[in-house]
Amino acid sequence: MNMLRTIFLLGLLTVGCMAFGQNYNAEKVDRPNTKKINFGIKAGFNSSMFLVSKLKIKDVTIDEVQNNYKIGYFGALFMRINMKKHFIQPEVSYNVTKCEISFDKLGSQHPAIEPDYASVQSVLHSIDFPILYGYNVVKKGPYGMSIFVGPKLRYLWGKHNEITFRNFDQKGIHEELYPFNASVVIGVGVNISRIFFDFRYEQGVGNISKSIVYDNINSDGSTGVSNITFHRRDSALSFSLGFIL
Repeated sequence: MNMLRTIFLLGLLTVGCMAFGQNYNAEKVDRPNTKKINFGIKAGFNSSMFLVSKLKIKDVTIDEVQNNYKIGYFGALFMRINMKKHFIQPEVSYNVTKCEISFDKLGSQHPAIEPDYASVQSVLHSIDFPILYGYNVVKKGPYGMSIFVGPKLRYLWGKHNEITFRNFDQKGIHEELYPFNASVVIGVGVNISRIFFDFRYEQGVGNISKSIVYDNINSDGSTGVSNITFHRRDSALSFSLGFIL
């Protein structure tokens, strides 16, 4: 989270320096935000976490899960349809999100026993399709500031995803994710002429885990069935810089 704050503050400083150093003629200034339709490209960083609703291993329910933030990245193309101070903005983006959770396998049922920690590390590749409604709070000259909200459909590219289960008793664990899931996006954007940045928060609305299978052999050599249930939604903060035509 500290790294994300640093990125955000650097973005604000960059835009502030651009605004301070920019001299323009009011009659000749470039105003891309007055067009009916704009196109653009952007790239940035994200920091994601999992909201775990159910984690159960060997009939032990895990109540406390620690999220360890990781920095991912993305690139996107978008189209903006302007209607006075309102706009509709469909996007398509390629995202790589990273997240790690850790927890005590014994759960809270055995407080007197030394904790035995396990973790799940995820690197997820996805193609995202947000459709945003925005309102321009500021739209004057080359400057603009907008707020936006909307739904996002995400396709998880299964063959590129990497999910690693560390220090689990079961061997050969493999998780299958639902290929399609939805999120809600809310954010704010600022532009100076054709350069802009935005900061947004995304919240998943459904469980992304479809099933977990393994070789049915425990670390002690036994073959008893030990179900693993890992239901979770994803959420992310992201920051991007871009260029609008």
